[in-house]
Amino acid sequence: MIDLRSDTVTRPTPAMRDAMLSAPLGDDVFGDDPTVNRLEARAAALFGMEAALFLPTGTQSNLAALMAHCQRGDEYIVGQDAHTYRYEGGGAAVLGSIQPQPLANQPDGSLALADIEAAIKPDDSHFARTRLLALENTIGGKVLARAYLEDALALAARRGLATHLDGARVFNAAVRLGMPVADLCRGFDTVSACLSKGLGAPAGTVLVGRRDLVAAARRWRKMLGGGMRQAGVLAAAGLHALEHNVDRLALDHDNAQRLAAGLARIAALEVEAPQTNMVFVRIPPAHVAPLKAHLDVRGVTTLLGPRARLVTHLDVDAAGIDAAVAAFADYFARS
Repeated sequence: MIDLRSDTVTRPTPAMRDAMLSAPLGDDVFGDDPTVNRLEARAAALFGMEAALFLPTGTQSNLAALMAHCQRGDEYIVGQDAHTYRYEGGGAAVLGSIQPQPLANQPDGSLALADIEAAIKPDDSHFARTRLLALENTIGGKVLARAYLEDALALAARRGLATHLDGARVFNAAVRLGMPVADLCRGFDTVSACLSKGLGAPAGTVLVGRRDLVAAARRWRKMLGGGMRQAGVLAAAGLHALEHNVDRLALDHDNAQRLAAGLARIAALEVEAPQTNMVFVRIPPAHVAPLKAHLDVRGVTTLLGPRARLVTHLDVDAAGIDAAVAAFADYFARS
């Protein structure tokens, strides 16, 4: 099966499974799981941060970070398309009593600096207190350049805002830009980085940042149900991912380019040029359902819509990409 739904569908490699099987274990809630402790130390050093925290999911990591930054009645500025606002169940508002102030994302995924500045509330009891700027990199497969991040961080510092980066796919951004992830993320108070997407671990996210904020997030993790016991089984997979699967993300980017080039040869499709491992394709609405059925028969699993997202990852190689392109082409040749 060629599964292009997401890079979350990856399965542990034999080497990763071996690392999980042989991991020394303890009780992470008591702080004595050696593999979790090793992962947290490795992640903090990799990002050049003071501390790190291992959490089961990216959604919980982002929520714990937002709750560490903000109190009830505070506000965070965020993009309309950001995962923390749009795809995480409204957790910041429902569980954290934190008001989101969503702004329109620009075509490149950024938030216009003028829009951020205008959204910051004055110190007045009529308004929620603007406390935090939350960005995302990558966002919709697009990379926010370091120069833009520096400008946004400078604005936040000038206006007294803390900063959080949803870096679910930040390693894709760093590989695309050819720079260490610590350099890309320098200046953020907290960064959340998933291990279970392109890096291929079965679960897990690391939250890195200032020691006080990570300590606060650890308390929120417990309240949110994320305190795991012998979590080193999962942490071992995360360590293996960080040590072996970062540089190979370039292959996923190459395969996304290969996929986009192949689909662009089909006249009925409109293909957006990919930057990382996501290919967005516009499909005539009348063809969406029958095309999906055709692809299913051919062993190509997708989440199709009029604007479909196809995601490359370590479980799909170049041959799989070519087979997927051939399946698309065969359908439109018959239509």
